[in-house]
Amino acid sequence: MDQYGFFAMLDRMQYINRWGLMRNSRVENIKEHSFDVAVIAHALCVLHNNMNRGKEGALLPDPYKVQAYALYHDCTEIITGDLPTPIKYRNDLIKEAYKEVEHEAAVRLSELLPAEMQGEYLDLLDPGFEGEEGELCRKLVKAADRISAYIKCITEETSGNMEFQSAKESIRESIGKYDLPEVAFFMEHFVPSYGYTLDQLSK
Repeated sequence: MDQYGFFAMLDRMQYINRWGLMRNSRVENIKEHSFDVAVIAHALCVLHNNMNRGKEGALLPDPYKVQAYALYHDCTEIITGDLPTPIKYRNDLIKEAYKEVEHEAAVRLSELLPAEMQGEYLDLLDPGFEGEEGELCRKLVKAADRISAYIKCITEETSGNMEFQSAKESIRESIGKYDLPEVAFFMEHFVPSYGYTLDQLSK
């Protein structure tokens, strides 16, 4: 009987921690981060579609497809580990080299599946994001990833850890550069409550 290790390998995302160079009041792993990004990316896509439905030529991606891309966006870090952002994006040479490493990791992971499943999952692990709609999906997932990181900074500050103060400022600036109304709406209407107490959230 054939056995495949793909999903057991994904389960190991819980052992890979983010923010390795920072002092954390609570450690965050890429498994829980991926859930957060998937939830936010789905919401951003729903907001986008609601804001643009009925407009001529509007792109209306499938929110569940965007959610799936977001859920799998960090899976290759099972093999590569979580490379700190200041290193990963230091220059174009490093960025291109890391993209190649991520692609090879995606291929290796997809090979842990039956042959008839590999192509579909490789598209999730290493999406090409072709065309205008693909580019929009990429932006929504990336924006969700940045928002999740921003929320992490908020929760660390709320717990009294000022280690994330400068990261919070730079991440907020990067989120503003997306210039997407759905991102601005989420930041204005949903993000502030992450600093609330349970009693405040319940009211």
